[in-house]
Amino acid sequence: MKSLTIYILLLMSLNLHAEDNKIEELYRLNNISGSILIESLDGNSKYQYNVNESERFIPASTFKIPNTLIVLEEGLIKDPADVIKWDGVKREYASWNKDQTLKSAFQHSCVWCYQRYAKQVGNQKYRAYLRKFHYGNTLTGNDISRFWLDGELRISVQEQINFMRKVHSEELPIQNKHLKTLKNIMLSETHKNYTIWSKTGWSGKDGWYVGYLLIDNKTWLFANHIEINSKTDLKFRKQLTIDSFHALQLIQ
Repeated sequence: MKSLTIYILLLMSLNLHAEDNKIEELYRLNNISGSILIESLDGNSKYQYNVNESERFIPASTFKIPNTLIVLEEGLIKDPADVIKWDGVKREYASWNKDQTLKSAFQHSCVWCYQRYAKQVGNQKYRAYLRKFHYGNTLTGNDISRFWLDGELRISVQEQINFMRKVHSEELPIQNKHLKTLKNIMLSETHKNYTIWSKTGWSGKDGWYVGYLLIDNKTWLFANHIEINSKTDLKFRKQLTIDSFHALQLIQ
């Protein structure tokens, strides 16, 4: 009986390795350096490529996930439909150069919107929230309006997954209504057979695509970090994640 158990475990290990090789091939064929982790909600199934649990990166706009919760919890936005008035300063992206709502600011990664609220939250409260969330290294730095873009905050691929699990399960020290608001604005794709809640991020060399996939009543958490060498690489944040879902036959 013991030999049979060992044999089954060996087969499972070989199968997981083969699946991971499929993901590695996607990165190799597209000449992308990065790491991805796809994990079932219960943590019993895991697929990965090039993941180093101790390696942390700038979260960039994926920090808008916890940042949205903080802004809501602090009461800086009372109603998700409230207008965030544009200051009239023209910036790099046309989608930023107009009034926003919380949803549009999140989906367009509108930096100035979140910077405005960051100054109101302040360093002390941010540090407290980051510790309560167990978010990355919990550091901010000298510039409270940029610490997630080029400051001291860092997070690993595994830590992104751990945080997304708390978001999905609504197990954060945040009012439930705010978690539901976040999920509403994170909803990014609705297909016949599956749904995705997600956020991209980019700052310098760090490109991200994180979130969770619901298919056949099963939830898969994902975090993809890639090295950005040119703007043409940005598409691979999402593309390699979706391609990995297909390679693993999580989606058809």
